[in-house]
Formats: sequence, C-alpha cells, structure tokens
Amino acid sequence: MAASAWDKPHWRYRMHELSIAMGILELTEEESEKRGGVHVEAIHLRLGPLSGIVKEALLSAWQLASEETEFKDSRLVIEEVPIAVFCSKCQAERPVESIQQFCCVECATPANEVVRGRELLVSALELAE
Repeated sequence: MAASAWDKPHWRYRMHELSIAMGILELTEEESEKRGGVHVEAIHLRLGPLSGIVKEALLSAWQLASEETEFKDSRLVIEEVPIAVFCSKCQAERPVESIQQFCCVECATPANEVVRGRELLVSALELAE
C-alpha cells in the first residue's frame, strides 16, 4: 500500500505554515478594510529561526492561502532575523555561530537569554497609491 501525503512527516509542517499563512491573510484583509479596501502590494514579515516556521513552506502556503482572494498578487516579503543572545560575561548582545550552540562568539560563555530569533511578526504592509 502506497503512503499518502498525510503519512509523510513534512506534511504536518506544511499544515502549520498554512495556518500561519491564513492568519497573515486575515490580518491583511482586516487592515485593508480599515483603510477602505486599498490594494496590498506586499506584506513584510520578520522571521526568526526559532519561530518554528520554515520560510519556503510559508511562502508556498501563502500562495495556496491567497490563491482565491484579492491578495493573490500580493507578495510575502520575508526578512530573516538572525539569532542573538545576551552574554552575561560581556554584558552585550551577541550573535550565535549555530542554532545548536548558544554561546557568545567573543568569549564562548554559554548564554541562556535569547534576544532575537523567535520573531514571527508582520512588520509592514506596502499599500497601492
């Protein structure tokens, strides 16, 4: 018996991104209506690697979610936000070298305070004039 698309582990991630895309679509519709039904050319999103969202899956889900709507031609522009931690030894915000190792890149002290990298935020809408 052949496995269906539902049996594949990556399917649940696509479903997750689809629900996120639908939420972004709902927010976009609400904002467009508040402004008199103005056309939205692009939705700008800040996305961190710790958000649990896969960028490519979200872009694909956006195409699917917006397909039969007035926003089908609106672009989803994703700004990837790198992970940064606060180093207690250096008393400064520092990037991390990898998602597996949350240590200060300057002094190698393990860090437990994430400053950036969890973002999933609609940061701007580009509206037609």
